[in-house]
Amino acid sequence: MEPLFTGKKWRSPARKAKEIAVFLEQLYPETPIPLDHKDPYTLLISVLLSAQCTDERVNKVTPYLFALADNPLDMSKVPVAKIKEIIRPCGLSPKKSEAISGLSNILIDKYHGQVPETFEDLESLPGVGHKTASVVMSQAFGVPAFPVDTHIHRLATRWGLTSGKNVEETERDLKLLFPKKIWNKLHLQIIFYGRSYCPARGHIIEKCPICSRFGI
Repeated sequence: MEPLFTGKKWRSPARKAKEIAVFLEQLYPETPIPLDHKDPYTLLISVLLSAQCTDERVNKVTPYLFALADNPLDMSKVPVAKIKEIIRPCGLSPKKSEAISGLSNILIDKYHGQVPETFEDLESLPGVGHKTASVVMSQAFGVPAFPVDTHIHRLATRWGLTSGKNVEETERDLKLLFPKKIWNKLHLQIIFYGRSYCPARGHIIEKCPICSRFGI
């Protein structure tokens, strides 16, 4: 078997991407979804809350929120002020509480209380951008998607997989480099790897297998 990470100087981006994907699959053969949830609705709310907040903190807050309301009908009856009070530790609570209440009402009125299964419909909901929609589509419905946030954008740039100026351009580049069948799993593998080996601050190249072996 040809060794992994034989040097970026002569590897094409496509070959580099293939080697990274193989390495991440070896390192993270299992990719549990970081956000605790029980169905598409609770996943949607959890992902919305995770904006500019850690998954760990979201998982500490959602049990209190979902004990109060874990479906659109019940959530629509909860005053926005109450939602805001519960989710305050997640940050941006004024906007997030309005979005949670608003999208819950829309799900009842327009989608029979169900989370829609298309990007277009999801992105039409309050507080739901393309990244949030991508997470829900991939993790709740199994639709191939490549959710790219600022963390994945940073890693892809650091690894020389994209020259994109923003997450949209990076998502485009990564989708071209990696097979569609591994998108859903790979985006989680990249997140796990970044947390353990390739942080934004305090990054030690010698302790980062991908960066050190590619000489980044």
